[in-house]
Amino acid sequence: MKLGFFTMPVHPTTRPWADTLREDQEAFLLADELGYTEGYVGEHTTDAAETITSCVAFLASLSGRIKQMRLGTGTVNLPNAHPAAVASQVAMLDHMLGGRFNFGISPGGLLSDAEVFGNLDADRQAMFLESIDTILALWAGEPPYDIHGKYWTISTARTMMTDIGQGFIGKPMQRPHPPIVVTAVAPFSKGVTAAAARGWDPISANFLMPKWVATHRASYLEGCKQGGRPGDLANWRVAKSIFVADDLATAREYARGAGSAYVFYYQQLLTKLVKNGRAELFKDDRAQPDSAVTLEGVLDKLVIYGTPDKVADEILAFREEVGAFGTLLYAGKDWREPALDKKSMRLMAEEVLPRVNAALPRDQVEAAE
Repeated sequence: MKLGFFTMPVHPTTRPWADTLREDQEAFLLADELGYTEGYVGEHTTDAAETITSCVAFLASLSGRIKQMRLGTGTVNLPNAHPAAVASQVAMLDHMLGGRFNFGISPGGLLSDAEVFGNLDADRQAMFLESIDTILALWAGEPPYDIHGKYWTISTARTMMTDIGQGFIGKPMQRPHPPIVVTAVAPFSKGVTAAAARGWDPISANFLMPKWVATHRASYLEGCKQGGRPGDLANWRVAKSIFVADDLATAREYARGAGSAYVFYYQQLLTKLVKNGRAELFKDDRAQPDSAVTLEGVLDKLVIYGTPDKVADEILAFREEVGAFGTLLYAGKDWREPALDKKSMRLMAEEVLPRVNAALPRDQVEAAE
């Protein structure tokens, strides 16, 4: 099993914005130093707690500072931007990162973002598909382009000046394009199947009950079969909220006590998703009424905390429940006490991961390398 990093940062709205951005940058730099293999960051435009408004801009700020790990958008919310803007900015980012870039995409899940961009009542799934098809066509094609869609039409025929380069949209360093990943947040995700059929790979979200994460395995393998590609579970990434400390009392207090960033994170998500009709993500049984979903129950199921031994055992139990996957993405949170959060990331890399891999069958470890 590989170890990566994923953050959809949720910070207290009382914190200075600049401070939260510096903290999130520091988390990526630490992950790189500790040998995490890849790192992803989300974006939202209209949320005072989720302070990264452009994952492309944020990752660009790390260019030249990250030494080893791949970086990924987690995700670019495609209906909220023009495909030509996304294509050109992502291509530039891929060059800035020396080709160490994964292109994470989604239709976007924050309804206030959809409202502010004018697509709240639109078919955002259709917009998402048209957008990524347009982006791939721009990277594969040559100007002046001739792309006609329901939502976007793209050409530079009227203003093309070939001799000086006007009218061109740049192509990424990785050809034909960077690896594409999608974040899966629904049980029995048809999106995972469709993505895998197109050669893309999934990230299972850290706010989805293990029972539903397990359904992504079959969805992914079915999509690979449909696309005529090997069903390699080493390409399946799963995010998880984890906190590691030297002693259990510290871990319990930090992950579940008063003022915990982990409690704050899930309180925020639970409020948003239940309000938006997505309470089933937090249920073990779809027949449960929404009123049966409690913050305490969500935390019990979705947060792993403890000493290195306890955390390793619970990760192995989680893996047994959901099935083999290639990369565990440690989900970033607000650093209430930076020294403890940094220690947790270090213990995860230096003590927990070796314990996990030592307990896995050797052939399965090698399959994820």
